Amino acid sequence: MRPELLLVEDDPAIARTVVYALEREGFRVDHVLLLHEASKLLAQRDPPYAAAILDVGLPDGSGLDLCRDIRRQGALPVLMLSARGEEMDRVLGLELGADDYLVKPFSTRELCARMRALLRRGAMAAHGQRQTQQALIECDRAGARIRLGSAWLSLTRREFGLLEALLRSPGKVWSRDALLSAVWGHDAESTDRTVDTHVKTLRAKMRELRPDLDLIVTHRGLGYSLDLPASAPPQAPA
Repeated sequence: MRPELLLVEDDPAIARTVVYALEREGFRVDHVLLLHEASKLLAQRDPPYAAAILDVGLPDGSGLDLCRDIRRQGALPVLMLSARGEEMDRVLGLELGADDYLVKPFSTRELCARMRALLRRGAMAAHGQRQTQQALIECDRAGARIRLGSAWLSLTRREFGLLEALLRSPGKVWSRDALLSAVWGHDAESTDRTVDTHVKTLRAKMRELRPDLDLIVTHRGLGYSLDLPASAPPQAPA
């Protein structure tokens, strides 16, 4: 079955070139021009797309906003396209959850290579995460609860959102701003200190169940990541 991609690009010439190149490489591509069209397709899509390619500058908003919304909802791989090559634009896109970034003009050969690599990494990460989660940690999104070892953690809504976000990409360093955006949204009263406080209480609750593990890692000056061991069978709480 051909991997199915969503392309959000408002320049018809670029879109035609990208669609042609990707379909020659064995992908199937749905192309839309506007953010609201992309949001509608993403909401209706079952099964989900294999990945999304998003232009930053669109007539009805920024592709960065859609990237942030996608990352809040799951682990769909995202490749950003932009005519802007400034470092801060790239950093912002990656902090909001983009997996890769290409600056226009770009080679379609490079785009296809990056997409294949992105899907390979996603498949490997999903396989490894499923194996590890089965042994150590389980996220029940429908029930808004997370099991560590053999017991369910007692979490507040924000603590669940924080741990669930970290679980989406084990090993990825999330900046405090990215976590605020993913978990607290537009809450104007939330600050970096809010994230630090919730990480502290979350760590304490996790250590109550598994004092032998310290899964949330602080990266000084950068943020936090969730580092899962390669293999860790369930262990009854002490």
